[in-house]
Amino acid sequence: METNVPKKHWEAIYQTKQADQVSWTQIIPATSLAFIQQAQLPKSARIIDIGGGDSHLVDFLLDEGYEHISVLDISEAALSRAKKRLGNRADRVEWIVSDITEYRPKSLFDFWHDRAAFHFMNTADQISRYLATARLGVVPNGYVTIGTFSESGPEKCSGLPVRRYSEQTLTNELLRGFRKIRCITEDHITPFQTSQNFLFCSFQRSGLN
Repeated sequence: METNVPKKHWEAIYQTKQADQVSWTQIIPATSLAFIQQAQLPKSARIIDIGGGDSHLVDFLLDEGYEHISVLDISEAALSRAKKRLGNRADRVEWIVSDITEYRPKSLFDFWHDRAAFHFMNTADQISRYLATARLGVVPNGYVTIGTFSESGPEKCSGLPVRRYSEQTLTNELLRGFRKIRCITEDHITPFQTSQNFLFCSFQRSGLN
């Protein structure tokens, strides 16, 4: 497979489909916000949204007064849509166009958030590179929250295969460098009124490499 096929895929999605035409759209990212709020971080904390695309999470974080927000996505078109929606407020956000497996953080983050990017890591190499980046990019005692499809979730998303996780299998992937705090499952209702079961787990960066 060409290494640029995933990027082409996501660029095409965001160039041809509106928010109500893709399954992952959330008007209010309540679960993600709850995990971030529970970390009780100062407003000066550095937060990164991995695979954020044109998610509304950044809007709510700006509303709550967070001062250092980064949004990373492989699709430039997705980030352009988010910038357009935010208008002048987009200048307060760091926008990063990158494949997460190729990203090298320039600064450390206090909170690493990922809803629905990690489950697209389908090979051991992709998972290893993703987690190596997280270990490099999160401060000691910083937080990681990952939302993936649960074992009851779909086997594909946007035409691509995904990995589904249980609490134990996701925890096992993050054993090196992270300590589990808690996990929950929830049903995400898509714009098409179908249900997708998600697993959300939060972790804290440990001193182990």
